[in-house]
Amino acid sequence: MRLTPRDTRFFDLLTGAAGNLVTGAGLLAELISVPQAERPRVAQLMHDTEHLGDDATQEIMMQLNTSFITPFDRQDIQALAAGIDDVLDDMDEAADLAVLYRIEDFPDGVATLVELLARAAALTAEAMPGLRKVADLRAYWEEINELEDQADGVYRRLLAVLFNGEGEDGRNVRDPLTVMKTKEVVDRLESAADSFEHVADVIQTIAVKES
Repeated sequence: MRLTPRDTRFFDLLTGAAGNLVTGAGLLAELISVPQAERPRVAQLMHDTEHLGDDATQEIMMQLNTSFITPFDRQDIQALAAGIDDVLDDMDEAADLAVLYRIEDFPDGVATLVELLARAAALTAEAMPGLRKVADLRAYWEEINELEDQADGVYRRLLAVLFNGEGEDGRNVRDPLTVMKTKEVVDRLESAADSFEHVADVIQTIAVKES
């Protein structure tokens, strides 16, 4: 039995931080769908969102340093905030590389991967208010794990397309430099999926401790 009330402001702070993931995933979807000339504008919006994410993380850490009692272990709150920040960093880096490398078009699987990230972002944002009853979030972390498995499969197929893709005449349809540039962007998207799973793992750990 807890005899001292716990500070509940962390729930609101984490919910706000996770909301940036939804914005970031939406910007990724926009970036890969617009002409190359419009991508710097979208990438800047992504960069602005990443800065908001950094601010949210700093606010959570400051709250940790000034709160005597927390809803659950301080290390878990720190890991949760850091995990959310990692996802947004991966998204921002993917957008930045797409612009810097001037990639003209992406394989179809990239859109599928971004759709999976958007679903994971929505689930994560919806889950944060549920931290008040973290044991009820089993469906959340199970679905995130499933999405990450799907993302791994899409990632492997994308690599096959990049390195083995051939046109009707048997020629490789992508030059080696474009392949490597595109792979770096795809790697960052796959890393974002891994980071989503890490956030879900932290929440599962919290649920075990609170049970």
